[in-house]
Parts: sequence; structure tokens; C-alpha cells
Amino acid sequence: MRIGMWELLLLLLIVVLLFGTRRLKTIGGDLGAAIKGFKTALHGDSETTR
Repeated sequence: MRIGMWELLLLLLIVVLLFGTRRLKTIGGDLGAAIKGFKTALHGDSETTR
């Protein structure tokens, strides 16, 4: 079962209608900051164990 282009566009449209573009920007920024913090924590731990 594959997801085609039309299904992805429909899913994106539904998400934008539910959350709005402003909220999606904040969610994306928060997610990016969390990933950056996680990577920093992993990198910091590997530095201390060496």
C-alpha cells in the first residue's frame, strides 16, 4: 500500500485546516528545538565518556 501525491496533499490540507499555519510554525519550531537539544545532549554525553 503506497501513499500517492494526492493523498499527501489532502492530508496536508486537513492538518492546515485543523491547526492553522501559525500554530504549525510554533509546533515546527518547538520540535526543531527539542531535536537540537537532544542532539546536543547526546554529543555532550559522548564527549564526557571519551
